[in-house]
Amino acid sequence: MATPRISPGRRPDDLTLEVVELIGSVVARYHEEYEEAAAGHALTGAQARLLSLLSLEPLPMRKLAQRLKCEPSNVTGIVDRLEARGLAERRPDPADRRVKLAAATEEGRRVARSLQESLRFAREPLAGLSEGERVALRDALRRMLAAG
Repeated sequence: MATPRISPGRRPDDLTLEVVELIGSVVARYHEEYEEAAAGHALTGAQARLLSLLSLEPLPMRKLAQRLKCEPSNVTGIVDRLEARGLAERRPDPADRRVKLAAATEEGRRVARSLQESLRFAREPLAGLSEGERVALRDALRRMLAAG
């Protein structure tokens, strides 16, 4: 099924405008709840996002900066603060010892899991959808992201 394209200078239809507004509302609620969850662990939103990334895999500082869309010097400060709390550590990259990887500690992974588990706003409404509806939503979101 082809995705309709909106021509430059042409106003989007009312359904598209409503979907865009709903996506904005979902994003705003997600960020609000994420900030609250981070504060519950005495973390900033940026620290929590970085810790969540590190809980998946160790990453070089430059890649963290790219994923967070910020300057590498900002990432250094965030990692410093997480390291001081025992939530992250720096280690040499086994593939290139000149590169330092940031990695979540066991405690950092525990905190990251707790953060994810505390985000109820999306999980609870999603649980009310059938598996087919969740698959359709996931697939639609993937298509949107791939097109952007």
